[in-house]
Amino acid sequence: MIERRTTTIQEGIAALAAQGHGTRAHPAYSMRTRICFPFAGGLIGGSHVSALKLVQSLDSTEFEPLVLLHSLEGPLRDFVEREGIRFELAPPVHVWRPGDRAAAREVIRYLPDVLRMRAYLKERDIRIVHTNEGPMHATWALPTRLAGARHIWHHRGHPRARGLRVQAPLLASRVLCVSNYAAPDPGFWSARRKSSAVYSPFDTSIAEIDREAARAALESRLGIGPETVVLAFLGHFSARKRPLIFVETIAALRQRRPNLPLVALMFGEEFEPGIEARLRARIDEVGVADLVRIIGFVQPVEPWLAASDALVVPAVDEPFGRTLVEAMLVGTPVVAAASGGNLEAIRNRGNGLLARVDDPADLAAHILELIDHPELAATIAHRAKQEALLKFSVGHHVKKVTAIYREVLAA
Repeated sequence: MIERRTTTIQEGIAALAAQGHGTRAHPAYSMRTRICFPFAGGLIGGSHVSALKLVQSLDSTEFEPLVLLHSLEGPLRDFVEREGIRFELAPPVHVWRPGDRAAAREVIRYLPDVLRMRAYLKERDIRIVHTNEGPMHATWALPTRLAGARHIWHHRGHPRARGLRVQAPLLASRVLCVSNYAAPDPGFWSARRKSSAVYSPFDTSIAEIDREAARAALESRLGIGPETVVLAFLGHFSARKRPLIFVETIAALRQRRPNLPLVALMFGEEFEPGIEARLRARIDEVGVADLVRIIGFVQPVEPWLAASDALVVPAVDEPFGRTLVEAMLVGTPVVAAASGGNLEAIRNRGNGLLARVDDPADLAAHILELIDHPELAATIAHRAKQEALLKFSVGHHVKKVTAIYREVLAA
């Protein structure tokens, strides 16, 4: 069990003022390998849940994890505190984000930050830095190399991501990819040779959830009857997740079955500026404002998911979505776009249904197939749960990652 440490914003600011960097490290344990997990902070997504599940599950006799937050604002900090995970405020440095200029003069401008991070790592005897999101890859790759530590670059994005193509081949010690789809393309300047596919970990205990109780609670909360079909969309509101396609799918369902009692729940937050406004406008344009409910970010989401009749995953080029596997574990059938990492988790008509990409009419047709054939829905859900229990356990994930830690330390 990892020691709980609650850090307030005021305490973090005071620590920075006093020391010029994050709070001081706890006493070292000579036999344990210190691993730093930096996060940009702010919103929380599947990458954060997966990484923090690893942090909680590492063997405390062999590894000592340190979580760093560059920002104490937003739900990520709340999640870390709620889980009782010890964390520190990261050094006050520039965080490289998509769109930042990467010209040589910009890099030189922030060289003092690089040296500050290098000193931070050496002072705390960090042996491994494990980054899990684009800004952290870009921000910590060079300081880690200069500090003589090993860098685990956990890639959870598109295989053509700029950092994966440009920085990772030179600076990363190993690249962990959430799916085979997410792996970098082979080539002369490529990190492919030091890449491994490692599926994300899931709390398989959610498979024990009481679906009937979850459904009853949902019906009471929403004021709907048992005959109402409940469809769920779960993910950040971003172009890749295709929330607009989900809304158009609901419109296609209404067109085909005007009298079908239906409610569509959208769980998530705006990830790209302006997309929620476009989403709400599209809901009005296609005439489904009475069917679609934007719920926002919820935690835990499993009861909502277990109470739904299907999870709809219209995402395109998704490296590997957590929500898809969570639905499998709680026994909710999945209808997904045949794209990206979805193809590695879903076998069409085996443990889920795959629809054509960006095709609301085809998604609607597959959803109606589940509604019209409940025995098919039950069979798919049962298979999906059994496969997910075997393939996506926390123990399986931790075993693969710790083996890689040992490999890079021995190199």
